[in-house]
Amino acid sequence: MSSQDIPEENLPAQDTEAHGSVAVKEDPFADPGLPEHEHRIQDIDDRAAKRSERVVAFLFTLSMLATIGFIASYVTLDVDKSVYIFPLGHISALNFALGTTLGVALFCIGAGAVHWARTLMSDVEVAQERHAIEAEPEVKAKVLQDFADGARESQFGRRKLIRNTLFGALAMVPLSGVVLLRDLGPLPEKKLRTTSWKKGLKLVNMNTNEPLRPSDIPVGSLTFAKPEGLEEHDHDFQTNIAKDALMLVRIQPENIKDKRELEWSHEGIVAYSKICTHVGCPISLYEQQTHHALCPCHQSTFDLSDGARVIFGPAGHALPQLRIGIDDEGHLAALGDFDEPVGPAFWERG
Repeated sequence: MSSQDIPEENLPAQDTEAHGSVAVKEDPFADPGLPEHEHRIQDIDDRAAKRSERVVAFLFTLSMLATIGFIASYVTLDVDKSVYIFPLGHISALNFALGTTLGVALFCIGAGAVHWARTLMSDVEVAQERHAIEAEPEVKAKVLQDFADGARESQFGRRKLIRNTLFGALAMVPLSGVVLLRDLGPLPEKKLRTTSWKKGLKLVNMNTNEPLRPSDIPVGSLTFAKPEGLEEHDHDFQTNIAKDALMLVRIQPENIKDKRELEWSHEGIVAYSKICTHVGCPISLYEQQTHHALCPCHQSTFDLSDGARVIFGPAGHALPQLRIGIDDEGHLAALGDFDEPVGPAFWERG
């Protein structure tokens, strides 16, 4: 394409000098510079600046309220509760509440910081030439001065409402993580010290789901039982049976060596916790001739004719015994709870 084919208005302006030389009037690569700075309404109207300050403070305050909602949801909502949320369907109410409140808390801090920077902090463009990687002392001094100027221009010291609500939001958001430490273990209370057994509860056969009578347990047999009212379809069945599981053995009264064991039995029927005191495995093996109960996990062995004391294996203490008798209908019933916590030792047992 020749110069004749280019429209005349698209050609650079030219001057013809002597001897046929051509001079270009304007530099096509000249630096156009920065456009003229336009002030924001907050820079010239104090009422607009106050409105922006209130918006930022509102976002930080909303973040604090969302953090409180996160903690309240974690403490009060049942982990098994579900709600219907369109279009997600049925989801965990706890997970939905935790995700929503924590998301709002973090979003409001970010949105407040962005709105603060865009409306109240200085927006003057500053051009600076590139410099060497290692800063000169003068540059370091300038950086510190720029930081001080930026802090002053951010109005952080002047806008006390923003500053205080920001501190509150940033201080409360980490509490969302602190409360999650609760899941590291049970709270200091007596959940591990007690079971569902209490005076008057019938002993129900785990296999037939029928109340047990003394005649249902022959000498030398091993029978597993649970407390009356505990059903497998209950949502907390697994949690309760892990402490309530019971094994019943009938021993000739003259073969029972421990005096208290004999007193807490009924016609030679003794009731002990089925939960091994080593790591909580269910005990399921019984030797008729020796009256020994064996845990299949690590071979801890207990003598059920002598207070269920440990005679072999890593278990640390004897199996807890449940005092039993008969009710007005002739069924075996508990006369109280276990005499000590069931299962392995735990940190607050003392």
